Amino acid sequence: MPRHDIVNPGGDSQYTPPWIFEALNIEFDLDVCAPPGGIPWIPAKNHYSEEDDGLTSEWYGRVWMNPPYSGIKPWINKFMQHKNGIALVLMAKSKWLENVWDSAPALLVPDVQIKFIKENGSDKSIYMPVVLVAYGKESIQALKDSNLGRVR
Repeated sequence: MPRHDIVNPGGDSQYTPPWIFEALNIEFDLDVCAPPGGIPWIPAKNHYSEEDDGLTSEWYGRVWMNPPYSGIKPWINKFMQHKNGIALVLMAKSKWLENVWDSAPALLVPDVQIKFIKENGSDKSIYMPVVLVAYGKESIQALKDSNLGRVR
């Protein structure tokens, strides 16, 4: 189900580390894939949890999206239609990534491997590289100013 996490076979959730948001230095109106209660270090005014079903709820303003990677395609499609925000997605050989790559005005592959934060607070490396995708003038500028990597 929709969660702001990466769900592994063991079922534990992993979240985007705070330093990503420090580097982006931007506030979001909505985190569309948050756990219940949100994540304190994500600078979003509001959030949708699994109970809110962010995939079917209306999105507004600048969104942050780290979708469930086990069912990413509908999330990506909605993000591309919304066209305002930043998403953190897996770098994978897939049609959906090709569509994002071709249509997004800004993409950034981080220069360093991202260690996600587990629910218990420990960090753990993900086995696949990720890409940050931006739509909207302020989101694109945040990627460019972040020093996280080269923006295409």
